Amino acid sequence: MDKINYGIICALKEEAEGIISNIKDKTECNLFGITYNCGTINNNSIVVAVCGMGKVNAAICAQTMIISFNPDVIINVGLGGSLDKTLKRGEVVIADKLVQHDVDTSFIGDPVGYISGTGTIFFGTDKEVRDSIEKVIKELDYSYRIGTIASGDQFVCTKEAKDKIVSNFGAIVCEMEGAAIAHVCYTAGVKCAVLRYISDGADEDSNMDYYEFKKKAGEKTTHIIVNLIK
Repeated sequence: MDKINYGIICALKEEAEGIISNIKDKTECNLFGITYNCGTINNNSIVVAVCGMGKVNAAICAQTMIISFNPDVIINVGLGGSLDKTLKRGEVVIADKLVQHDVDTSFIGDPVGYISGTGTIFFGTDKEVRDSIEKVIKELDYSYRIGTIASGDQFVCTKEAKDKIVSNFGAIVCEMEGAAIAHVCYTAGVKCAVLRYISDGADEDSNMDYYEFKKKAGEKTTHIIVNLIK
């Protein structure tokens, strides 16, 4: 994976600013309202963007990044809510596959989560990239899990919403961007990985936890990405 061209997408500036601060010979360009920060980290070319929250923002960012910068791999990093009682705040989750939990055309006979035109519910991540991220996380001695991540245009904060996502898809994390990015990468044939730092329990206390953990998430994911690119 030497000299691979990395594309990094984050929803929030707090998740991206540590990675951006490590970029050498940085240049910026704005495309469709999103700023793309380009340069090198450890002599590998990289582009980093803050897409904003939600699946549409994430998809616009990923598609624009692919067309304009042609990265070999796109990695989406950021915060996530735990759907599993054994998954604790501060742990890291690497997605093996992702699903859009708020897509439901079951009324016309489709499985819940089915994405029209793709023939699938789940979008897998690239095993080579996933294994490399796992190796880095082990070297950094961070607690982590590998599992299904569910994305939707809602901030999940009730037991009912959590139980529905787990029942339908077996997901262990919920968030708002990863599956849309994986969907775009799947259609474009670009390697993809998604990484989440657990900020909250996707429950009634999620709002408080979410803001508290944004900075911590940025620090930990920065360490992972910078070490990965070495």
